[in-house]
Amino acid sequence: MQKTHFKTVASSKISISELMLPSHTNFSGKIHGGYILSLLDQVAFACASKFSGYYCVTASVDRVDFINPIDVGELVTLKASVNYVGNSSMIVGIRVEAENIQTGKIKHCNSSYFTMVAKDENGKNAIVPGLELHHEEEVRRFINCIKQIDLRKERDLHEEKYQYSVADALAILKNYPVLVSIK
Repeated sequence: MQKTHFKTVASSKISISELMLPSHTNFSGKIHGGYILSLLDQVAFACASKFSGYYCVTASVDRVDFINPIDVGELVTLKASVNYVGNSSMIVGIRVEAENIQTGKIKHCNSSYFTMVAKDENGKNAIVPGLELHHEEEVRRFINCIKQIDLRKERDLHEEKYQYSVADALAILKNYPVLVSIK
């Protein structure tokens, strides 16, 4: 499909900041990863919806790396932009940074990639604008998304191709630290 309408990566950019409270912590006293995932999903939705002009849903999350823990009292900022567009889908790249508001020190805490799909008022997939690339970094990100899509397709093909029998699977498991107790 040939796109006729294009929007810039810059037009998709969005950021949100939130102070991390004690109510956001896990049992170790750090900010709960599930809470950060919820914020990631929110910013991905806002970014994709802003860019496409449609309600968007999360189709998949590809790789969520928790790099550094986040502490209570830090200001967390999530920065998102559309890195890739298909017909109705967009890959939104998100960077999470935490700032110690007393020292000003900023640390990179998370990078994530959400595939979002635009939906029209009837819940059908909607066509999204093409993506206008103006910087080498935007080109690099778009190409990396193409690689990511290809790897996902390869992984899916691999899973489809290698359907193991129980006997084969049990033979493979002998090389791993598992105890199989099948009755």
